[in-house]
Amino acid sequence: MKHPAKDFRVLPTVTDYTRFYGLPAPTHPLLTLIDLTKAREQAQGKDLPELLDPVVPQLYTIFLKRNLNGPLYYGHQSYDFREGVLGFSAPGQVFQVDASLDTSQVSGWMLVFHPDLLLRYPLGKKIANYGFFAYEVHEALHLSAQEESLLDALLHGLRTEAERPIDAFSQDVLVSQLEVLLNYANRFYHRQFLTRRVAEHDLLARFELILRGYFAQEGQLPLPTVQYFADALHVSPAYLSDMLRSLTGQTSQQHIHHALIEKAKHLLLSTSLAINETAFQLGFEYPQYFSRLFKSKTGLSPAAFRFSAH
Repeated sequence: MKHPAKDFRVLPTVTDYTRFYGLPAPTHPLLTLIDLTKAREQAQGKDLPELLDPVVPQLYTIFLKRNLNGPLYYGHQSYDFREGVLGFSAPGQVFQVDASLDTSQVSGWMLVFHPDLLLRYPLGKKIANYGFFAYEVHEALHLSAQEESLLDALLHGLRTEAERPIDAFSQDVLVSQLEVLLNYANRFYHRQFLTRRVAEHDLLARFELILRGYFAQEGQLPLPTVQYFADALHVSPAYLSDMLRSLTGQTSQQHIHHALIEKAKHLLLSTSLAINETAFQLGFEYPQYFSRLFKSKTGLSPAAFRFSAH
């Protein structure tokens, strides 16, 4: 989805976020946990700000929303939250509310926290390894009732700590509880790959079809990127790589490199193109990069491969 030309409202703090959406003020400066049912009831009859323009929170959010009637845009896709799903977003990702969105029955919860909460902790670096923060919302995590109940218990502990008077141990406790929550989310996310095998195998088949079709084209082509195939499949690059690794043991980039090398072998054996010309035909700007990649994958330079086949 392409947004029309509008001003993007940046929300740099947790307080800015809650104030903009008319939510209860945070009890902790770097984190807030919002009960969406209570927030909806408190907001009834209040004049809220204009919410239709794109918003860019400089915050992490984890959200479980149900009974949202209408599309909510996130990244490049829209998602209908009539069923409860767990979603994640990282600082700098774009949200936009559709004018037709009905929040009159919304329920669930939202955890919002500032990156500064994690600055002094290993989780500040580790959080980049949780791929679901890079995903589009249509790749949200579908929870079982048991999983949802477990997360509710963890969130109760987070809320209790966030509402306590701040002392020397507050941040340590909050970060440790947050890490437990993320580790469970990571477990549930990888479980989802196992329980959605039919859909994932269909995605794999479509990826392989697009990949073969790309390299079957004649003439000079640009080097394909993971983003190219992710866009064609309407998923994010991170999700595509995780799905492929789950099913095949290889990432998107490894699949692309394999197809690229097979096309290179075909050109080396079936044409009289010089090595440099072969590299340009495959989309390499610098032939030495092609030679380096080819040797790393085959154990032979392109010239040695061509010679060995004759």
